Amino acid sequence: MKRHTFERTDIWREGEWVDLWSIVHFLSGVLLGFCLHILHYGASASVLLALLLLIIYEMWEAMMKIEETPANRFMDVVVGMASFVPTFFLLIPQLSQTTSILVFGVVLVVDGVLSTAGWRASQKASELRQRVHTKFEIERTKLRKQKTRLRKRFRR
Repeated sequence: MKRHTFERTDIWREGEWVDLWSIVHFLSGVLLGFCLHILHYGASASVLLALLLLIIYEMWEAMMKIEETPANRFMDVVVGMASFVPTFFLLIPQLSQTTSILVFGVVLVVDGVLSTAGWRASQKASELRQRVHTKFEIERTKLRKQKTRLRKRFRR
């Protein structure tokens, strides 16, 4: 029997390589750049720590059963590092302390808003998926009962 699948069509659905969540990962890399710069771990330690944190986050997503392709998981880390490196090495050294705080705050708010919007869309899609699945199972059960009744009728 063919298994029916539910395919999300909203803008927050997971993509093969990149998706709208890639913006969130990009902004997270920027935030990591600011945080690790403040902690003064040094360049090598900061790069390694940023990479480990991004990988650990992807592992956490997998443990939480967030469905993504392996390519998308890989790209989430790449995108995070692609924003971390220039932020840490190029952007922050050029900014004054006041500007750094302002940029960090703006990026934090935008990242938070996008993350919240994406999470809500994912929750709505999950609820819709469950409702569609439940309705499908009810209709399937009705059809099976109807099929059984019709077979009994024709056997008489």
